[in-house]
Amino acid sequence: MKMDMRKRGSFFILFFVLTIAVSQTPDIFRAEYMLMPKNDLDVKTSRIKLLVNAPINVFKDDILVIGAEYNQYDYEIPAILTEDAQEALAKFYVVDFNLGYVYKWNEEWRLIGLVTPRWASNFTDEFDERAFTVNATAGVFQDKKNIEKPFRLVLGLSYNSSSPIRVPLPVIYYEKRFHENWAYTLGVPKTGLKYITKKNHFFQTELILDGYYVNIQNDILLADNSTSTDVSSTSFLITLGYQYKFTKDVSFYLMGGHSIIQNGTLRDTDRNSIFTLNNEPGLYLRTGVRIGI
Repeated sequence: MKMDMRKRGSFFILFFVLTIAVSQTPDIFRAEYMLMPKNDLDVKTSRIKLLVNAPINVFKDDILVIGAEYNQYDYEIPAILTEDAQEALAKFYVVDFNLGYVYKWNEEWRLIGLVTPRWASNFTDEFDERAFTVNATAGVFQDKKNIEKPFRLVLGLSYNSSSPIRVPLPVIYYEKRFHENWAYTLGVPKTGLKYITKKNHFFQTELILDGYYVNIQNDILLADNSTSTDVSSTSFLITLGYQYKFTKDVSFYLMGGHSIIQNGTLRDTDRNSIFTLNNEPGLYLRTGVRIGI
């Protein structure tokens, strides 16, 4: 059965909000490069992201989504650790497989469940069970389009098994078109304001929460004889961006900004922070091509 494009678009917006991923846009494909150049501590981070998702209409009004996301991080730090430790942190990977389901509860609300198996490690050896986690999210979604000021609202709970806080956390996302050329978004990981022109040009400013939590194979032994088994990073960023649509669905984007808060740290088996790698803010650049709905 052919799926209604507006219905698929609405579902994808909800799907990506609930993943708490970098994007809050309905993508079926994305290729992206991110760079945080060397800051005052001479720490540099870059990331390559590839994302693909496919919707499948399973019943009259229900949709199944199967997808995957690949992230490769390159991490450069000064000689504050041993050479072996620097090599262990030089490159690591986060690979997600997404399985989502949306159920039409009534004309106003839809229910969604999302399960995300994840492998996150530097993978210096073969696969390690410590690199595997499973994240889960559940929520409700309301989309009001045919009114004077259209809006979308998402409420839910998300459990991330790799997070130091091992309890479900609330998901709140609200997007509103309050003027013909203006829209705002309130939520996590992005809050922003967008200006929309009639010639396929978009300008926006955003506050973004970004980060990762990755297992380290061949644990790192520190000078105080403590052992690190994981590395994590959290960034709070302010950005300005530009997007151009080549077609209705294919677009190019470029973002630039600066981190307000930066915290990269090594952690032990109990997920306690035992060594700070990077706590100095720096520049942030991101560019890519996406295919949306």
